Amino acid sequence: MRVVITGGAGFLGTRLAWALLTRGRLRGRDGRDETIERMTLVDMAPPVAFSDPRVVAVTGDIADADLIERVVADDTASVFHLAAVVSGQAEADFDLGMRINVDATRLLLDVCRVGPGRASRPLRPTVIFTSSIAVYGGTLPDVVPEDAAVAPQSSYGMQKAIGELLINDYTRKGFIDGRVLRLPTISVRPGRPNAAASSFASTIIREPLNDEEAMCPVPPDTRLWLASPATAVDCLIAAHDLSGQVLGSNRILNAPGISVTAGEMVDALARVAGSRVAERVRWEHDPRISAIVATWPRALDVSRARALGLPGDEGVDAIVRRYIAEELPAWSG
Repeated sequence: MRVVITGGAGFLGTRLAWALLTRGRLRGRDGRDETIERMTLVDMAPPVAFSDPRVVAVTGDIADADLIERVVADDTASVFHLAAVVSGQAEADFDLGMRINVDATRLLLDVCRVGPGRASRPLRPTVIFTSSIAVYGGTLPDVVPEDAAVAPQSSYGMQKAIGELLINDYTRKGFIDGRVLRLPTISVRPGRPNAAASSFASTIIREPLNDEEAMCPVPPDTRLWLASPATAVDCLIAAHDLSGQVLGSNRILNAPGISVTAGEMVDALARVAGSRVAERVRWEHDPRISAIVATWPRALDVSRARALGLPGDEGVDAIVRRYIAEELPAWSG
């Protein structure tokens, strides 16, 4: 089996690659596990160094047709499409967001496509598209139902909603075997803050644990829908391995998450790491960030995903503890 991961140098793409290499297999079209023989990681930046001979790294622009034609071989069985321009950057640079989040997605799907003009492709690839809770917006109930209409209030959300529709329709036409996973805000991300509007959800945990002050741009009572990186990766793999017949015509799943306020996240940090660490969080309101975050759901109905076996986190304390165990093993407080 050949697998492609776009965004393979990103933190989630890297974690997914490690998980798949360790697992060594994915479910094939016939429902049986197949051995992963080759994995291609595609990104603008080079990925972390993999010594595994199964890994091929390709650095380049995913909106480049020649590059995508080169990396998605005729025998590619599975594509995890993680590459994207993040929310804050997509809002600030509309053309870049459209080029990467929409144009490159359609390009990738057309290269994966089976049908007239691609008759030589022997496989109908399984394509996993990472979407976002940002596809929702407007006046939302406390728990957003599975069948709620999408009404994005940001360019990023709009671009992700377009990707969802493309996946559903390309699947309906028989071009691909698509699945969409609407990921919660991922916390805690290692590294440094990025341009995502949700970046603070990692900053207020990560930086205090690194003996640094952290600024939270939203009020303490701002409620978020969160998942840990490990759970997000587990959900991506689980969604891949679902039978297309089980999913039916609706290929969109709300990934499990937990509903927690920014204040409750800091409280969890205090319980796990001590009040001295939690006191490093400062509350400095940023109207731009708050306006974006206010349009996001506070919780989603994930009964369909849970019934299909997708995992979830135990709670925010567990997320903080897992980050310390995985990223700061020598941390002593």
